[in-house]
Amino acid sequence: MDERDWSRLVQQMRSGDCTPFLGAGACYGTLPTGRQLSETWAQEYRYPFDDRSNLPRVMQYAAVDRRDAVTVKKVVAQQLVPLGPPDFARPGEPHGLLASLPLPVYLTTNYDDFMVKALTAAGRVPSSAICPWYQGAVTDEGMLAAEQDNSPRPERPIVYYLHGSFLNPNSLVLTEEDYLEFLINLTRDKSEDRRQLIPATILRALTMKPLLFIGYSLEDWTFRVLFHGLLRTIAQVQQRRHISVQLAPPADSTDLDRHERARDYLTEYFNQWRISLHWGTAEDFCTELRARLAAAE
Repeated sequence: MDERDWSRLVQQMRSGDCTPFLGAGACYGTLPTGRQLSETWAQEYRYPFDDRSNLPRVMQYAAVDRRDAVTVKKVVAQQLVPLGPPDFARPGEPHGLLASLPLPVYLTTNYDDFMVKALTAAGRVPSSAICPWYQGAVTDEGMLAAEQDNSPRPERPIVYYLHGSFLNPNSLVLTEEDYLEFLINLTRDKSEDRRQLIPATILRALTMKPLLFIGYSLEDWTFRVLFHGLLRTIAQVQQRRHISVQLAPPADSTDLDRHERARDYLTEYFNQWRISLHWGTAEDFCTELRARLAAAE
């Protein structure tokens, strides 16, 4: 990011012309990372393969071992729900900062309810909806409201869960098979007997406004499938400039040139998708954004 990106972002956030997209990194320090959770479950279930940090594969193994994927999801929810929420008043805490801004739609691939709690603590009245990504999913009231509400407002924002919510463990996209079914259904066209996975009001927030990715990996297949699909639906002249907060590629002290080339490659690659990268943690980014917003008042 350069000063042009910061200036544009501050203006967009103050006016509500932005859609935040939250990933696991937004919960760093409150919930275990996917790698940590994967290692814990790999040890508990004596996972026999080398890729112990691959959470979907480890969870797939756990589901097969227990012969019931839903039971595994309920156990995960029971373990993680008591660990939150974070301190929303901390300057670098992402949920608290985003809740203080006049944004009408929030998207997340996290399972927690931190964004809803932060919005409530900020005096707003949020609603939430869970993506009905699996066959037989029951459409919740939040999903119906999201489909019917053509104009979500800052005072009554919508939080949309793409990968499910702890409030409904069945909805969690957790195992390899879950991710496969989610991605397949995401790419399918809407049919007469099937409700659209992303309601119109959420789709507009994805296509008509710039996106701010916080704690989310742009290498995630959900992002790739979703973003590629969106680009095909937007005229070139209407496409916006997005921002993503990214941790720098792992540094190798013996080959710093390789590290720099990897970073330069990712910067150039995502620039082709109109995405400016901020290298650093979600905490550092939000601390600076909060300071810039205060200075612009």
